[in-house]
Amino acid sequence: MRKVIISVLGEDRPGIIAGVSKILFHEECNIENVNQTILQSEFSGIFIASVPARKSPEQLQAIMRLKLNELGLHIHVKPLQPYTPNPAFAQSEPFVITTRGPDRKGLVATITEVIAGHGVNVTHLQAVFKGGKNPNDNIMIYEVDVPETTDQQRLQQDLRQKAAALELTISIQHRHIFEALNRI
Repeated sequence: MRKVIISVLGEDRPGIIAGVSKILFHEECNIENVNQTILQSEFSGIFIASVPARKSPEQLQAIMRLKLNELGLHIHVKPLQPYTPNPAFAQSEPFVITTRGPDRKGLVATITEVIAGHGVNVTHLQAVFKGGKNPNDNIMIYEVDVPETTDQQRLQQDLRQKAAALELTISIQHRHIFEALNRI
């Protein structure tokens, strides 16, 4: 079996995950990972699946498009390259960076530029912008892996400076602390 990555995009409605997973089951594929969300009114799903060697990614994509046509979804299937760990992240610490503040163009680009400038990898990003000046309506949560070679004080200083310039409040916490404080 080989692995593929499948992206599914389209207008949200009940039954998308059921339809995708049913097709994969009937095609003798095994779902290994799924990350799915709704962004405003759009469904976005990424699936990693093991596929029988006799079935090409192109064949699977054609089958999925045919069988999911009535849902109006955009389907893309491609081979998943074998994972090669980046040695820079072998020794890293997980952190959560949260910003709140007035909405404006370029917030994600500006904050991620600071993060990337320190060699830090964003592993998950959730941003909700409702517009306006109410800081509780505009939140960004970045989950990041900070290599042990990164100067954490300098990273935090640069992030706080950039956040202040953008009128954002910022919180930078180790993921374990973030999870402990935000446990329901």
